[in-house]
Amino acid sequence: MASCFSMTCVFLAFLVVASSLGHVVSSPLLSDSGDRQRANHTKDIQKLKLRRINAYMNKINKPAFKTIQSPDGDVIDCVLSHLQPAFDHPALQGQKPHFVQEDPPEKPKGYKYTEAVAESESFQLWADSGESCPEGTVPIRRTRQKDILRASSITRYGRRHVRRDSTGSGHEHAVAFVKEDEYYGAKASLNVWAPRVSNKYEFSLSQIWVISGSFGNDLNTIEAGWQVSPELYGDNNPRFFTYWTTDAYRATGCYNLLCSGFIQTNNKVAIGAAISPTSSYNGRQFDIGLMVWKDPKHGNWWLELGSGILVGYWPAILFSHLRSHANMIQFGGEIVNSRSSSGGLHTSTLMGSGHFAQQGFGKAAYFRKLQRVDWDNNLLPITNFRLLADHSNCYDITQGRNNLWGTYFYYGGPGRNVRCP
Repeated sequence: MASCFSMTCVFLAFLVVASSLGHVVSSPLLSDSGDRQRANHTKDIQKLKLRRINAYMNKINKPAFKTIQSPDGDVIDCVLSHLQPAFDHPALQGQKPHFVQEDPPEKPKGYKYTEAVAESESFQLWADSGESCPEGTVPIRRTRQKDILRASSITRYGRRHVRRDSTGSGHEHAVAFVKEDEYYGAKASLNVWAPRVSNKYEFSLSQIWVISGSFGNDLNTIEAGWQVSPELYGDNNPRFFTYWTTDAYRATGCYNLLCSGFIQTNNKVAIGAAISPTSSYNGRQFDIGLMVWKDPKHGNWWLELGSGILVGYWPAILFSHLRSHANMIQFGGEIVNSRSSSGGLHTSTLMGSGHFAQQGFGKAAYFRKLQRVDWDNNLLPITNFRLLADHSNCYDITQGRNNLWGTYFYYGGPGRNVRCP
């Protein structure tokens, strides 16, 4: 064997050492290059996301004739009625809003102006500014970049997660409902509170549902009430809201005016704006009256607030089953329990006042004067409804009837407690 001190061995040893040194020297350079590529890729993704957000904002935020700054930080844009988001819908393009003064919807027979709740439009915080939107415009809460960034994705912003059945997706209810008939509207007074919500991925609401179809892919709903939703609004204020869907919350519909569909006709009510005042424990109680009904003249579903305040309407053309009538109406509370899938402790998000139904007036939240609209546009009391509480140890419901409140129920609860771990 040749000696290791031969020129060949020395040269080979040099190659091995040089190769090793080369790896030692080049590795950080390659690593730095990879980090830069990853950083640039992340920046590109962020830029693309911001471009998509800005494009969505440009689509949903219409040119403002006037802008109002609300005391709670909201910006209210007064948008010309014919420019509102509804008319971006393919079925509504080129149309104009219904002029209520010229052709008002036909109110249900038996309808009476009562002592009411939200008699004036000044039940919203933005109205405390003393400013108002001129005739011919509608007030729309402006969507800002931070609102969309709170959502799980741009496509999910302003939309509910899929509700496959009563308890699906962590949604829990305490509700009263009637079904197996034809319904053309629903009316009630809703007690307003400001329930605590545990995290931004949950909400607590109180609403009326007008429902048709099955709880499969073809579910049609019209919904209105108040809700606390940190993800949607960025705070814990109760807010007046609407919702609609024609496909079980999959692709159609949205909250408020965050997509095309609902046509607003009122210049004094901002859908999605905060409600003030609210009820207090053992103190003053505050209600809002809501009615959703199908106008027999044109077939559109109208929304009324308080005594006679027409907010706007859902055109019948938006729907499949609800183009004719509803087969179920429902009243009550709903929360999202984001812990349900992990099997951990139940959420401590409150429903209603956060107190159980049995505690009664001044302590528990309520619905009163429950009514329905029949095929002949008659407004009738609801007497044969059923109650459902998905988890009665967490949130429950009890019913009653008297001459002053008609048909009513108390509902709600604290969520996690010794009986609801």
